[in-house]
Amino acid sequence: MRAVVMKEFGPPGVLEFAELPDPVPGADQVVIDVAYASVTFVETQVRAGNGPFGSPVLPRIPGNGVGGVIVATGPGVDVSLVGKSVVATTGGTGGYAERAVARLSDVVPIPEGVGMRDSVALLADGRTAFMLFKQAGIKAGERVLIEAAAGGVGSLLVQLALQAGAFVVGASGSAQKAEVIRSLGAHSVDYSRPDWIELTREILLRQGGTSFLDLVFDGVGGTIGTQASTLLRPGGRLSLYGVASGSETDLTKTHSIQVIGLSSAPSASETISLIKEALDLAAIGKIQPLIGQIYTLANAAQAHAAIEARATIGKTLLTTNRPNVSP
Repeated sequence: MRAVVMKEFGPPGVLEFAELPDPVPGADQVVIDVAYASVTFVETQVRAGNGPFGSPVLPRIPGNGVGGVIVATGPGVDVSLVGKSVVATTGGTGGYAERAVARLSDVVPIPEGVGMRDSVALLADGRTAFMLFKQAGIKAGERVLIEAAAGGVGSLLVQLALQAGAFVVGASGSAQKAEVIRSLGAHSVDYSRPDWIELTREILLRQGGTSFLDLVFDGVGGTIGTQASTLLRPGGRLSLYGVASGSETDLTKTHSIQVIGLSSAPSASETISLIKEALDLAAIGKIQPLIGQIYTLANAAQAHAAIEARATIGKTLLTTNRPNVSP
């Protein structure tokens, strides 16, 4: 099989395209003929040697999420699963490849009505967005700001918050991304502008009532997260779930707010449950992942470079162009 191999930490160019032996499933494992692999911002951090969970052993095949068709089963796994379309997490490695191994417990069948591309796009971003949404407890009429709202997680949070009846302002870093946010039905503001906080207050005032927010979803941190938190009313909620800027939100700039979000990682069973819930929402048309760009497996380095340059919109995927898997 062909796969992306990383032998050292560094810039995107350390991702090499190579020919490797096909993986063999162990006990309670399956082999998936991969159609699409998920690419995440965290994976770019790991490749650069700045991963939030430490540095993995090298060499390795990056990638933690795939979708495709089961082609082999290991001891203890029902062989009737061969031919089933599934998504799966791979334990943090092995995803950027034409074939990947996953534990049976990490495999989720794709429900009818959801395509393979959308299912892989929802594998990481869908479970994260749905978990944050449930933790936030949004009520109808609340005023919500979502940072990086044109990204994979952010665009799903926009959809979920709107469906809950919230007044939603999506923040992003360019005019193009602002247009994407408006197409989702939310108001938008460009936080690359120095006056973006004042513009946000104007949007809120035009909606009527106060210029303060009830909830901020902060996946950026740094200056953007700190500025956004000052828009919260006393008792407002700040959902912290990422530091895409490279630094944390300064919580000393605010008073009397509730900090919620990823206080602890979900268990393996909770993760699978969240993935299933996200896929079920997609199957009934409640959410639609925003897939902005798809790169071939051989161009994984380009995908990483685009994410780091903040040049992507929505979810980024890799495709293996396998002929036996439907979109």
